[in-house]
Amino acid sequence: MDARSVIAELRAGRVPDRGALVWFANGLANGAVSDAQAGAFAMAVCLNGLGEVGRVALTMAMRDSGDVLTWDVSGPVLDKHSTGGIGDCVSLLLAPALAVCGAYVPMISGRGLGHTGGTLDKLEAIPGLKTEVTEDRLRAIVGDIGCAIVSASGQIAPADKRLYAVRDVTATVESIDLITASILSKKLAAGLQGLVLDVKVGSGAFMTTMTEAVALAESLVDTANGAGCPTTALITDMNQPLVMAMGNALEVIEVMEALTGGAVDPVLCDLTADLGAELLVSGGLAEDLAKGAAMIHRAIDSGQAAERFGRMVAALGGPADFVNCWRDRLPAAPVTRDVFAGRPGIVTAMDGRALGMAVVHLGGGRLVGGARIDPSVGFSDVRPLGEAVDAKTPLLRIHAATKEAADQAEQAVRAAITVGPDHPDIPPTVYQRIT
Repeated sequence: MDARSVIAELRAGRVPDRGALVWFANGLANGAVSDAQAGAFAMAVCLNGLGEVGRVALTMAMRDSGDVLTWDVSGPVLDKHSTGGIGDCVSLLLAPALAVCGAYVPMISGRGLGHTGGTLDKLEAIPGLKTEVTEDRLRAIVGDIGCAIVSASGQIAPADKRLYAVRDVTATVESIDLITASILSKKLAAGLQGLVLDVKVGSGAFMTTMTEAVALAESLVDTANGAGCPTTALITDMNQPLVMAMGNALEVIEVMEALTGGAVDPVLCDLTADLGAELLVSGGLAEDLAKGAAMIHRAIDSGQAAERFGRMVAALGGPADFVNCWRDRLPAAPVTRDVFAGRPGIVTAMDGRALGMAVVHLGGGRLVGGARIDPSVGFSDVRPLGEAVDAKTPLLRIHAATKEAADQAEQAVRAAITVGPDHPDIPPTVYQRIT
């Protein structure tokens, strides 16, 4: 086999057989497939699709392109994954809370993709912290602390690592087949006993309509359960940032406020509890969803989740005193600017994708593969849908590296946020549960 024949099949609208997809995944892992061929493959899948059988075959082939972990721990091995959004920092809060409740969480996460932020980029805003660890180190941290948020090692789904980076810079992110294979190849390789998926829908998500979101959620749930990993999904709103900040260090601030009893964001904490409840019930640690959610809230409110988070930060090379001194440890942008609406009114709509790309252009994401990012830049104090703004109440605050970058971001913000006279319909946080 060769990459050209696989790509040609896809270009013609035919799905390669399982053997061809296994060969291609191994080629991604061992370098037999070039970046150009990987990009052509991704574009062909994005345009023509793989179908259910091809999707499952690609997922399993990418999982098996590297190691598949097994665990010897005293509790269930559980994890959560979000399909991507803006201001979504749930993972940083959920992993330590689950560990407090008796779960073991080897959370293999990703970096920013397209207009969306990445959990690893957020965590690495903490000085000294590195998310790249060996499998032995991952086992040690999870066994000792109960959770670790890390990047996939070179041995975990290496095919996905190649394809993930290519998708980010070739406009091939929005594909149910590629999203399913990417997410589940890593999660299934982690040896999970339970998984919950946060499938985002709205202007700041990859799936902008409910039809698309349901299709993706069903694809993920069916594929994961078919592979033997009990999985549910929540379809949640992404028509505005989940927390009122966008940008790596700025979102870590929101998490630390919640963990240490500061200005707790109820939407962040409630969604964390809803997702955690699914896992605690799946893993046999809670009798029902209500009790599971209460367990997550207690873990956060008691300060125990903060203690676990601090231990995880130290184990990954971050400051040992981070939980007590986080305000002094996170980087701050040299330029800040409030953006006010042109007229008094109510925030009626947001273009989440445009806001996300504005953060990317500030330096908070990548326009080309491998680019360095600035963890300090982004937006804070974003006014939610339905809130009134005027000459004294800004739409948000820009954090930028230069005045020129702030000027460009301000233009993007004014184009992305609509202010009008009428109150909009406020979307629910959770739309639907898929089992």
